[in-house]
Amino acid sequence: MKKEEIPSPCYIVEEEKFRKNLELIRSVKERSGAEIIMAFKAFAQWKLFPIIREYIQHTTASSLSEARLAVEEMGSPAHTYAPAYTDAEFPQILACSSHITFNSITHYEHFKPVLEKSGRAVSCGLRINPEYSQVETALYDPCAAGSRLGVTADKLDSGLPDGIEGLHCHTLCESDSYMLENVLNKIEEKFGRHLPNIKWLNLGGGHLMTRAGYNVEHLISLIRRFKARYPRLQIILEPGSAFAWRTGYLKSTILDIVENAGIKTLMLDVSFACHMPDCLEMPYRPEVTGAHKPQPGETIYRLGGNSCLSGDYVGDYAFPRPPKPGDEILLEDMIHYTIVKTTMFNGVTHPSIALIKSDGEAEMLRRFTYDDYKSRMD
Repeated sequence: MKKEEIPSPCYIVEEEKFRKNLELIRSVKERSGAEIIMAFKAFAQWKLFPIIREYIQHTTASSLSEARLAVEEMGSPAHTYAPAYTDAEFPQILACSSHITFNSITHYEHFKPVLEKSGRAVSCGLRINPEYSQVETALYDPCAAGSRLGVTADKLDSGLPDGIEGLHCHTLCESDSYMLENVLNKIEEKFGRHLPNIKWLNLGGGHLMTRAGYNVEHLISLIRRFKARYPRLQIILEPGSAFAWRTGYLKSTILDIVENAGIKTLMLDVSFACHMPDCLEMPYRPEVTGAHKPQPGETIYRLGGNSCLSGDYVGDYAFPRPPKPGDEILLEDMIHYTIVKTTMFNGVTHPSIALIKSDGEAEMLRRFTYDDYKSRMD
């Protein structure tokens, strides 16, 4: 079909933009010497994995389901980290993983007998907490006082547990390379004595290298310099947002316009709570094609979601002409941390997923029906 024929609501990925991001990521990987793997927690649209495999081969998982997806659809075992593993699921996670990171020393010791009995050559690591982060949104700060995530340096005074081959640190969120440089300095300060004794250092996600203005050359230089100090050390980056950053949009339609206390709300066929939760969690105001921030004297509109949650809206916007029911609203950059976080709260119609291919043709990847909603309750 033509892209204009894609029904609303629908997440729409643009292949040309997607490949551009992948090309940059592969270039950073090759020039820096780091291993770059894709985090499913941000993007897991497996029907696009054939495209991704042309550029990178490995992924990171945070659950059994994601680890299985790595093996079954990406064709390679996962680098797996979860805050905690269950006894029931761990053997399956082990079977689907090349690397497993543990959140605490006690959790590693609990599963060490299972690891030894399995005979699998899985590389084990510990998540560390350098007690330093520049992430401003508290919800996404993994190094806040009392954080449940990672081992602090004082817990390793007597050295690394036997069998630990790597360290894993995740302190960034849509950050630049200069924030990464600060984190590396803190890792060396607190954990430097352990670095010559491990095989790999996973610097987690949050490396938004595909964002306009990101200093890619500084990132490459930073990794090269760090590797020169620790030549035995494999550096791993696992960005999520960078892969699908600005590669598509969520197509929606105005169903109604409600006015109350002078506020005009465009009622859409999508929900921010159900389909774009980060807009409310961060929070942030998504860009809308053709709209702009209101100037004095302009009519101000909110965008309202179609769930029953009273706070299911974002704002404020102005349009070059008054919007009306039936008009399209294209919410930009809605491919990362959206599709993977959606819910079916209220049973609202779930957006389809489509791909606009490089030749301009559109392909429907997934349509959701009543059966998808009903089967969640089986």
